[in-house]
Amino acid sequence: MDVVYLDFSQAFDTVSHNILTGKLRKCGLDTWTVRWTENWLNGRTQSVVISGAESSRRPVASGVPQGSVLGPILFNFFSNDLREELERTFSKFADDTKLGGVADALDSCARPGQESWAERNLMKFHKDKCRVLHLGRNNPMHQYRLGAYLLESSSVERDLRLLVYSKLPMSQQCALVVKKANGILWCIKNVVSRSRDVLLPLYSALVRPPLEYSVQFWAPQFKKHEELLERVQRRATKMISGPEHLSYEARLRELGLFSLKKRRLRGDLINAYKYLQGG
Repeated sequence: MDVVYLDFSQAFDTVSHNILTGKLRKCGLDTWTVRWTENWLNGRTQSVVISGAESSRRPVASGVPQGSVLGPILFNFFSNDLREELERTFSKFADDTKLGGVADALDSCARPGQESWAERNLMKFHKDKCRVLHLGRNNPMHQYRLGAYLLESSSVERDLRLLVYSKLPMSQQCALVVKKANGILWCIKNVVSRSRDVLLPLYSALVRPPLEYSVQFWAPQFKKHEELLERVQRRATKMISGPEHLSYEARLRELGLFSLKKRRLRGDLINAYKYLQGG
């Protein structure tokens, strides 16, 4: 399997308002909603400040505002027809776009085929950031082109905050999330009290989520990696005054927590039940 990671150059800032409006109408949105969106996008201005000096304000002729809920939604409307240009597996989340396909024949060394779409929609790809990830044993390592540009191969790509390696080891992802969780835990330890009412909600809201974000994809398969994750919760529960002298298992019971391994198993069982029930 080969996966082509595409990167748009200034994706959100270069969306044409006129093209976007036409696509909104084509998608079947009612006239009132399209006009409301046009009104929201048009009439914006911007200026640049350098060393305290501000430029004159200029109209913003393209782009969807970032930092809002509507920004990614409108970009999805804008780029959704990209899939119609392709004969490969297509995966997209806002401006993070991937193409996938089985690399078992010589003719799979074809151009990804998005250049014509980009030209029609006044978009550009950041070609230096577009990469190919070759997965699987005996991969023929085909080369791919984006227009006339030959895409480079990569051994690792960051995909929606996850590290994806060509050989799919999960050890680096485990180390990454543990480092992040420990950093948050260290900050909490130095600024708040050790009260259960304070520490436990902060741990659940800030420290544990990085340890479980998309864990269905990178769940550790070796005991040393399971223990690496568990050590973060072990340290967090020991910070809470009261049960800190108990064993780890006893602290979990006292605080009403599951081990991280049990939480992963519980999540897998819930999802398996949903699939079996047709959910």
